[in-house]
Amino acid sequence: MHTKETLISQLNALKVNPKGTLLTHLSYKSLGEVQGGPQTVLEALLAYMQEGLLVIPTHTWANVNTEQLHYSVKDTPCCIGIIPELARKRAGGFRSSHPTHSVVAFGKEAQRFIQDDHLCTTPCARNSAWGRLLDRDATILLIGVGLNRDTYIHGVEEWLDIPDRLAPLVPFMCTLSDGSTLPCPCRTHKGHPSEQFPKVEGLLKKQGVLEEGRLGDATVLKHQAKALYESLKPMLIEHPDLFSER
Repeated sequence: MHTKETLISQLNALKVNPKGTLLTHLSYKSLGEVQGGPQTVLEALLAYMQEGLLVIPTHTWANVNTEQLHYSVKDTPCCIGIIPELARKRAGGFRSSHPTHSVVAFGKEAQRFIQDDHLCTTPCARNSAWGRLLDRDATILLIGVGLNRDTYIHGVEEWLDIPDRLAPLVPFMCTLSDGSTLPCPCRTHKGHPSEQFPKVEGLLKKQGVLEEGRLGDATVLKHQAKALYESLKPMLIEHPDLFSER
């Protein structure tokens, strides 16, 4: 059985900088049996990154959409698993105000990191929390999930203006953490290009950009934000349809 202490030890073995910036996508079930359940996993991540910045996606694209236009920073549940849901409710966290692709941040400069995401009109704008991952050269861990769950790659495509990735503006409304409600029109993703992201996994591993490790029973894929961007940029410029659905 895995414990908070063994998970922290494995994070250390993964050589995650505890004073840097860490974003993680994860599947709780992939970790195996954990003493104390998903709360323990969150506690381990928070303890390891207590001197840095921990960022956890709290996406709402499945429940904030053209049929349900309202997003509330405090109240809208996320749609991507139990640990993100626990994280968004956790005291000390700052959740961003993006209607579909929010994150919650803990630690150093957390409030600044998520500031004004409701002003962004695309899912992963360069001036959003997703773009700030590149600025900070964040470590990204995919725990028990593949590259098809790496939202950061959506950002890379967006920043390089890959065509046919974004749908028209949707007139979302956002209730911010201070209780005020205001329009936050935003485009949404078009299609499912993320299902094609794993096609570059082998190449990224060969280049040393993507590393593999373990957390609990889960396989972990690890990369730095800058290295992935610099590797994908020439590929996508030469082949903008690299991740296009066939």
